[in-house]
Amino acid sequence: MAEAPVARQAPNEGADRVSMSTILFSIRHLIGALLFASLAVSARAEPVKPYKDALFRYSKLLQEADGGDFRVVDYQELRDINERDQIPERRVKRAYVSLGVKSVQVNETLGLGERGLDVTRVGPDRGAAFTVIFIHGRGGDRRLGANDFAFGGNFNRLKNLAVVNGGTYYAPSVRSFDAAGVADVSALIRFAAERSGGGPVILSCASMGSFICWGIARQEAAVSALGGMMIMGGPADPDFRKSAAYGARLPILFSHGSRDSVYPAESQVALYRSLRSKGYPARFVLFETGSHGTPIRMTDWREALNWILDR
Repeated sequence: MAEAPVARQAPNEGADRVSMSTILFSIRHLIGALLFASLAVSARAEPVKPYKDALFRYSKLLQEADGGDFRVVDYQELRDINERDQIPERRVKRAYVSLGVKSVQVNETLGLGERGLDVTRVGPDRGAAFTVIFIHGRGGDRRLGANDFAFGGNFNRLKNLAVVNGGTYYAPSVRSFDAAGVADVSALIRFAAERSGGGPVILSCASMGSFICWGIARQEAAVSALGGMMIMGGPADPDFRKSAAYGARLPILFSHGSRDSVYPAESQVALYRSLRSKGYPARFVLFETGSHGTPIRMTDWREALNWILDR
């Protein structure tokens, strides 16, 4: 009786199938990993491109420590005010400003929270690559942060840096530096983050306006929308380590004048050093002989923004 035919398996055929499946599976995962990595890289904020850097970069460094994160910058009133301004402390020379940016500048009242907030906005109201919010000090309003010719043209440079890099700049009128003022700015931060589609928001506070920054630092919702903070010639916060911002390791850049008679630089330097001792992402620029208003005039916005956006 003839034997029934038997299906014979070629030697190692099953093993070859397993090997091929394993290879295809590995290739798919490799492609997926590479795609994820490319998306992660593209999601990071691009570096802010130069804009009149030769006029606004820092002068000679007198001291440097902490891998460049603590710097003492040479500041001279004769050079940095009298030679830079057409009318000292009132109107900078024309070379320092570019007024075309005013074509994308508007004054508006945003219906945020329980009351409206007056702001000057420069740049698009949606889809910003990044957003900068500047908080003035006592006696100021949105006009201070929108002034093209005062403070050595530094705000005009900030406007242009934002616009040419696809960003948006807000200068709000803060009515008080208490909980109500913090609530207004917190609402603006959330608004800007939503309108940008999740782009980083940098909050910069000057002088008494720094109380707003320290108040925001205690709000988890606002902190989650921030990419970093800047404290310019403001008071120190001795309880910052108890804040949501500290827990989130929100990058902070300090700038201060060494001869500030309103808020002594020593207090802010001490806070910086206590943060650095814990490995916290902080940077300090001290303008030697600078006064209370010097950081607003002399802080290099492009360098500051790039440091924050790279954290």
